[in-house]
Amino acid sequence: MKKKIYNAEGAVFVKKYKVVGIGNAVVDVISQSSDTFLQRMGIEKGIMQLIEKERAEALYDAMENRVQAAGGAVANTLAGLGALGLETAFVGRVRDDELGRFYAQAMRDGGTDFVNPPVQNAHLPTSRSMIFTSADGERSMNTYLGISSELGPEDVSGSVAQEAEYVFLEGYLFDKDKGKQAFVELSRACRSAGGKAGIAISDPFCVERHRADFLDLIEHELDYVIGNDAEIKSLFETDDLETALAKTVEICELVVCTRGGEGVSVIANDVRVDVPVDEITPVDATGAGDQFAAGFLYGLVTKQPIEICCKMGCIAAGEVIRHIGARPETSVRGLFRAAALL
Repeated sequence: MKKKIYNAEGAVFVKKYKVVGIGNAVVDVISQSSDTFLQRMGIEKGIMQLIEKERAEALYDAMENRVQAAGGAVANTLAGLGALGLETAFVGRVRDDELGRFYAQAMRDGGTDFVNPPVQNAHLPTSRSMIFTSADGERSMNTYLGISSELGPEDVSGSVAQEAEYVFLEGYLFDKDKGKQAFVELSRACRSAGGKAGIAISDPFCVERHRADFLDLIEHELDYVIGNDAEIKSLFETDDLETALAKTVEICELVVCTRGGEGVSVIANDVRVDVPVDEITPVDATGAGDQFAAGFLYGLVTKQPIEICCKMGCIAAGEVIRHIGARPETSVRGLFRAAALL
């Protein structure tokens, strides 16, 4: 139901959700590992690899001191937004199995509505990602997609999308046509009700596989795009970031580019903002981009200036890389206050 608030002009209706996300519902299993372990297990350092069920089981058994949590890039962002006090919902697909029930409950416990019930008698199990973190903060992800890769337009509730001020899409879902269709369905329903839609590009390899579809989606269905420098450059097959930014802003009104230790560059309505970042030695880089998005979107939803949005994103990312795990462990809102952003 919509809530009523009142002002001098009378009753005003506000939407139920500040942000609705759609993406892979993946149980993250995280462990710290040496380079020797990675080599022995045949794990390529620093990238995300898709694996089959048997490989997933073998890697899971080999992990030591595992930490398990509901994950997935957009789900991590929603968790960050929920911790900041915003109403959020997640469109994802899990099986009615032990991991699927764990995932759905973990999302609800974190304050995010998990709007799709676990699927009974599904032929694929719930997705999981084994994340091996190295001493230098690099993460090596081995992901079994399982049932989350089957998410399609039938999983999208038009009423949920229309109750969102913003929707946030996960580029990893772009590998199947039904995932692309789900994106378009959610975006159009949200925008038809006056909301805004955007995407986290997620990975340059996703762009390379589906470049034309990515560009078409950004130009015709979205209002904002968030990516790192490699992802933005990949959109237009160039090694020059400035060229890539200029081309991206021609098709999208708000472009957000994270540049690692060099800071963040944002172009909004032809106005550019560059924000530096503090140098931090990471404990675990897992979730840095996801929490940057959470901080940035928090600023956007609460109508902060773009520079403040960037600073909020950087603070949120800085918090999560100081510990193992992809979600905040301390009050990011408190960190915003300490930085005089609230």
